[in-house]
Amino acid sequence: MQITNARVIVCSPGRNFVTLKIETDQGLTGIGDATLNGRELAVASYLTDHVVPCLIGRDAHQIEDIWQFLYRGAYWRRGPVTMSAIAAVDTALWDIKAKAAGMPLYQLLGGKSRTGVMVYGHANGRDIEETVDEVLRYRDMGYRAIRAQSGVPGLNAVYGVGRGRMFYEPADADLPSEHDWSTEKYLDHAPKLFQHVRDAVGWDTHLLHDVHHRLTPIEAGRLGKSLEPYRLFWMEDATPAENQEAFRLIRQHTVTPLAVGEIFNSIWDCKDLIQNQLIDYIRTTVVHAGGISHLRRIADLAALYQVRTGCHGATDLSPICMGAALHFDLWVPNFGIQEYMRHTEETDAVFPHAYSFADGMMVPGDTPGHGVDIDEALAAKYPYQRTYLPVNRQAHDGTLWHW
Repeated sequence: MQITNARVIVCSPGRNFVTLKIETDQGLTGIGDATLNGRELAVASYLTDHVVPCLIGRDAHQIEDIWQFLYRGAYWRRGPVTMSAIAAVDTALWDIKAKAAGMPLYQLLGGKSRTGVMVYGHANGRDIEETVDEVLRYRDMGYRAIRAQSGVPGLNAVYGVGRGRMFYEPADADLPSEHDWSTEKYLDHAPKLFQHVRDAVGWDTHLLHDVHHRLTPIEAGRLGKSLEPYRLFWMEDATPAENQEAFRLIRQHTVTPLAVGEIFNSIWDCKDLIQNQLIDYIRTTVVHAGGISHLRRIADLAALYQVRTGCHGATDLSPICMGAALHFDLWVPNFGIQEYMRHTEETDAVFPHAYSFADGMMVPGDTPGHGVDIDEALAAKYPYQRTYLPVNRQAHDGTLWHW
């Protein structure tokens, strides 16, 4: 099955998405997500100018060979732009192969390992009271696992609390907006938040929290220890993970489960974390970690050390990525949980999909392929809009900090 054409579609139905569509001589097409929040056009150019010319004429069934060609053949390996581009190709080719087989993608991966995929939603509030109300609302909608984030007294803006309900879109301006940050205020506030949330929901609901890389390792150890009484499902992105060894210090001070990896691009970014059992959940994504082919390798390594998957699933990943992730989740034996942040109505209309949610669980559907399509005519009505993620500065002296 020869690849005859491949093209990049950039649209912004509420936020920017980059989609690769591959066409074949047998009339089958496949699509892959290539969205890199705040750097979308870099991936679009990488695909259009450097990858697509290399795809024309290749056998669409040779997924592994094409993956290796794009990874090894570029010489300059890894990085978010390269791996997001490779992921788009990989996802589109798996979509085509599953359509050719007349099967949903999970069947080609090895079939179901479970009846459904447990997902968690995002309960955000300007203060503790509002966050508790949102947690209870998510529970009433059937969610079994809920991430809780709250504004911090004395800070004008905090990650996790923003515009939108049922979805959270942090990219908010044509140029990066600047937020303030205080570790001291946050460390005092977070345990109070979870005391109130746990008192409200009891012990039958899983609770999660995202630190978003903003603490040093010893500060993260302190936070994890202070949250132990509230039995979190995980504490996410406790510290920047460029230095994987940093998680050893956190591990020494708390038994709160640790999750990391949404900004990782390859197995090398998490190799030491997994092998040294410094984390409990690996959060790499289909789109930013080289596609389904590479994500399977990461999951297989993690399984050796009883580390489970917990794929990132925010709105800066398109429904294509969500659909592909759900097929992966349904198959992967060491599944943990899947993040599910709902897209806007505009996005759902541009990307019609077969996946669905009920009673805290999701299923990808049984449509051949990964079950997500793109309405190109509708997508054309939403042109690209430059939008950046915010940055953080220390409240006391203005030093640029981790957002």
